Amino acid sequence: MQRRESRLIRVGDVAIGAGNPIVVQSMTSTDTRDVKGTLEQIARLKEAGCELVRLAVPDQEAALAVGQIKAGTDLPLVADIHFDYRLALLCLEQGVDKLRLNPGNIGDRERIRKVVVRARERGVPIRIGVNAGSLERDLVEKYGRHSPEALVESALRHVALLEAEDFHDIVISLKATDVVVTLEAYKLAAQRTDYPLHVGITEAGTAWAGTIRSAVGIGSILSLGIGDTIRVSLTADPVEEVRVAYEILKALGLRERGPVLISCPTCGRCEVNLMALAREMEEGLKEIEAPLKVAVMGCVVNGPGEAADADFGIAGGRGVGLLFRKGQVIKKLPQDQLVAALLQEIEDYLSGGN
Repeated sequence: MQRRESRLIRVGDVAIGAGNPIVVQSMTSTDTRDVKGTLEQIARLKEAGCELVRLAVPDQEAALAVGQIKAGTDLPLVADIHFDYRLALLCLEQGVDKLRLNPGNIGDRERIRKVVVRARERGVPIRIGVNAGSLERDLVEKYGRHSPEALVESALRHVALLEAEDFHDIVISLKATDVVVTLEAYKLAAQRTDYPLHVGITEAGTAWAGTIRSAVGIGSILSLGIGDTIRVSLTADPVEEVRVAYEILKALGLRERGPVLISCPTCGRCEVNLMALAREMEEGLKEIEAPLKVAVMGCVVNGPGEAADADFGIAGGRGVGLLFRKGQVIKKLPQDQLVAALLQEIEDYLSGGN
């Protein structure tokens, strides 16, 4: 797909926009003042493939903790600031790599100028994040609540405040829980600005419902070539946000990280507990980063042929199953050995054994 042209923004050593790979980010759910617990969660996020981590900074103690967290990780950190410009200044002193800050919410022009001057000195970009639930009253009256036009106008107001200070290292997000509103807002923003766009569906819900809503919303936006970085917002372990983000990107052919698991929906020909096999296989593949296609099929008659483009796969039958590679059967095994044999075959392949 052809991606929208956007300008280049750097967050630490991570490039956003200008055709660079779409960046996956998440936000810690720990108390930022708990440095040890936050660093442990960041390490887990990094292992899952997270490339930027946002931290909530509600007070001075949290802002001071940012410096200690920065010293304990090499992932770029984003400080999430609301209303208090002094917290932004303190986070900049602590070495934060990016601010999430709406300049219209921090006071007069002199306060905005102070933040901009420090951010420019340190090469720190600012993300303007507009949410449907917190739109300015006059925009709600003008357009109606949750209007895509209101979201975009709100964002561009904040952008104008930064541009007035000749600051252009800006990323924009326009989020709503409503998928259609969010989609229309990003389409409109993509026409009106070339700043990189941070894409997400806010307050998407639990791991199950939120994953579906995020996949539909973020996937729809990305499929139009719009978007430079994404965050999946789930009421769940933030590591799950990263996993879902990569599944969305893999489904659209935009990033490769880890295997794609192919499994059939089952039918009357299925003679194995396919759901259990697929879950076991999915768990076994979690630690693998190579971009493989792995199939778990329920029928030895059609399974290998239907998954012929898979790098590796298994197909179950009554008491036995087939292990195949690129559609070619290489072993026939008892059912209870299929998953272990497949994982071993993948391990041997990745280690150069065959």
